[in-house]
Amino acid sequence: MMSNYSTDIETAELGENGLSKKAGWITVYHVHPDTREYLSASDEYLMADVGLPAHSYPDKPVLPPAGQALRRSLDGLSWEHVPDYRGKTVYNTGTREASTVAAMGELPEAVMLLAPATEFDTWNGKKWVTDKAAQHTAEVQAAQQAAKQELASRLTVASARIQPLQDAADLDMATEVERAQLVAWKKYRVLLNRVDISKAPDIDWPVVSE
Repeated sequence: MMSNYSTDIETAELGENGLSKKAGWITVYHVHPDTREYLSASDEYLMADVGLPAHSYPDKPVLPPAGQALRRSLDGLSWEHVPDYRGKTVYNTGTREASTVAAMGELPEAVMLLAPATEFDTWNGKKWVTDKAAQHTAEVQAAQQAAKQELASRLTVASARIQPLQDAADLDMATEVERAQLVAWKKYRVLLNRVDISKAPDIDWPVVSE
């Protein structure tokens, strides 16, 4: 004689139209409404002729390996694993500009994970290649600018030292030591003005011989 009771959990059955043919429980898998990325699973109770919650599917996904993301296919018929570079830094092959990946999926063709070694690197389709000529030109220009600033600083010091010594000489108040210093500083200033900045960084700076 059959019992009037049952401890079995009623399981919902979905028809081809996506509606429940029989009321019961079903495990569903939820995705993000915009990105279709898998979010979570839950048990839902469906009344007869009721469909699944929005953005939910009845088939259990296979979890992806590390470095890949899980999402629903665009047509909604299956699960798919896609590369997941989110949070990583990529570099534009045209501008070398760095940016952070915000979306899962394959990287755009215009960006690479490999960072350029210098600001003079260009992408040749396979790797970054440094433009040695441009790099050398920039280094020379930087060295010349630094030498120009160094020359200006040295001339300022020389002129500051010469002025009080020259005042003493003009007033016939300079000692022999001061006269020697005046000559040394003036000679130093003359030599500074003969420095060829274009030879930077290979400049042999003059010294004061007091």
